[in-house]
Amino acid sequence: MADRSRYGPWALIAGGSEGVGAEFAKQLAGDGLDLVLIARKPEPLADTAARCREIGAQVRTVAVDLLDPQAVAHITEETADVEVGLLIYNAGANTCRELFLDADLAAIGRVIDLNVTRMLALVQHFARPMRQRRRGGIILVGSIAGTYGSMQQSAYSGVKAFGRLFAESLWLELRDHNVDVLDLMLGVTRTPAMERAGLNFDVPGLSVSDPADVAREGLANLANGPVFVAGDNAAAVRWGSGADRAAIVLGAHQRVQALIGGST
Repeated sequence: MADRSRYGPWALIAGGSEGVGAEFAKQLAGDGLDLVLIARKPEPLADTAARCREIGAQVRTVAVDLLDPQAVAHITEETADVEVGLLIYNAGANTCRELFLDADLAAIGRVIDLNVTRMLALVQHFARPMRQRRRGGIILVGSIAGTYGSMQQSAYSGVKAFGRLFAESLWLELRDHNVDVLDLMLGVTRTPAMERAGLNFDVPGLSVSDPADVAREGLANLANGPVFVAGDNAAAVRWGSGADRAAIVLGAHQRVQALIGGST
């Protein structure tokens, strides 16, 4: 349960229209927080907002593509009169699945902008007042993909590794200011986005998480940062963080290719 007096009165969720983001929204609404929901597609954004209003939350929606150079300015303008005590950045995705040398560099740049550049800008904007108020929380939704390199995910693996190390560093900077920081590391999660990507959820031995469970774990462990591994993925993260990088990367390669339908 999220404490409104510590993390409220408003929570801002980037990527708050469906999947894990929508589950964060509904659970926070149930905890009595008001919401700013940000997503690219207006229709699912409106649907999630309606559900949260039914629960009892005030909800503002900002339909904006975070890759728009003016997105952050638009978001900060729309939230200038509310006190955001909880920032959840759930907008990162792998939008380029080409081999690096075959990919358009601009497409690689979009992966970096979505997962790093916009995240940094929003964290800095909303965390500065949290530090001054000496209360608040930040959840950065990460991925176990950041624990090893992967074909067709070269930029994505890199940005997720960056996100975890950034969260750990920010946790150090803010822990004496009573602002909690958590990198919530997800494994494969049955979200609409992953279903649209055509992932194979039936790979033998694959652990698949439910979005509601992931959001619940993240909120329950916000004060236990800097990193929490969601679902049944702790052993995979320990394995992926070992010293024999060649063995780890080659071993992970087979599972990743089975998941995304690539060639081995």
